[in-house]
Amino acid sequence: MPVLTGLDTFEKRWPKELKGADAGLVVHPASVNRKLEHASDIFVQSRKIRLRALFGPQHGIRGETQDNMIEWEGFRDERSGLPVFSLYGCTRKPVPAMMKGIDIMVIDLQDVGSRYYTFIWTMELCMQACLEAGKPLVVLDRPNPLGGIAMEGPVLDMSYSSFVGQRPLPVRHGMSMGEIASYFKQSFYPGLALYLIPMQGWQRKMWFNETGLPWVLPSPNMPTIDSATAYPGMCLLEGTMISEGRGTTRPFEIFGAPYVQPDRLVKELDTYKLRGVFFRPMYFQPAFQKHAGAVCGGAQLHITGRAQFKPFKTGVAVMKAIHDLYPEDFLWKLPPYEYETEKMPVDILAGSERIRAGIENGESPDLMEEWWGEQCRTFGRNVRREFLLYG
Repeated sequence: MPVLTGLDTFEKRWPKELKGADAGLVVHPASVNRKLEHASDIFVQSRKIRLRALFGPQHGIRGETQDNMIEWEGFRDERSGLPVFSLYGCTRKPVPAMMKGIDIMVIDLQDVGSRYYTFIWTMELCMQACLEAGKPLVVLDRPNPLGGIAMEGPVLDMSYSSFVGQRPLPVRHGMSMGEIASYFKQSFYPGLALYLIPMQGWQRKMWFNETGLPWVLPSPNMPTIDSATAYPGMCLLEGTMISEGRGTTRPFEIFGAPYVQPDRLVKELDTYKLRGVFFRPMYFQPAFQKHAGAVCGGAQLHITGRAQFKPFKTGVAVMKAIHDLYPEDFLWKLPPYEYETEKMPVDILAGSERIRAGIENGESPDLMEEWWGEQCRTFGRNVRREFLLYG
């Protein structure tokens, strides 16, 4: 059976009680069906609803903002003539003025399976706005590109909540957007009228390339499934002054800094005996972001076994290796970061100060993995299992 997203099936499965409603649609570039038709075009033509407005998350509805943490403002869409409201500008939560003229809000966003990825939190803020306005919310579900089995990394400590993590989830959560929406509704927004249009044919063991669905960049620095696979760990480098490869053609796979000697770094990383990954020493020159225009020494990670590869542990090992080899040069990034002005960026990414403290105190990645692994197991038993929709 082919995998069909919520967008592929919504015409057949649209709730009868919502037929003819005036809708606002939250979309981005990857909001496409199997034929690569964009959700906004499909909804304009649909007889099930009347599309009245578009909403866009970080990077915009068409991927207009290339770099990270670049705000954008609303406009009128030339293609449809509809107003486009920014949820990554003067506000990240729909305000009452944006909700006027719509009866329901529909979300069709492709996640990449990591707590840092802000589309989850845009969805949650839309849930808040819909609850406050007394309007239903519909989520069109999509695959987790990394499959729906593995979890990794700390569960968010709520004292470190931010726009890269607002609710308790492991970094690699192994859930679909629809499953996360169900978790949020039952745990935090029980009064919300939530409707889910699930996928058909998706199995938890599937990686995105096994679904037969087209890969469209959900954000400008997520070009491939390998980028998404590395992201749950290598995004931690955003909390340091090490380049995470933004400004190169392989973000989150290439990493380094001007002071790093590639062969020395790779030799150190090999001592951690990380499975499913090979580090190739290299030099690179970022076109933008950290160290733009400077020649950086570092490495490219090559994923040799997805089932064995642990992206979060790998990201921790990379930070530790560079910290230990170059203690005079290594720097943690200072706030502000993603609207947080006080806490350290690496701490809000990790959802805890324990990763930074462990690296500074000389703890091994194996030792740190013990405590975050127990957190994942507890979350899986006590929370996650209840909301899994696909077996």
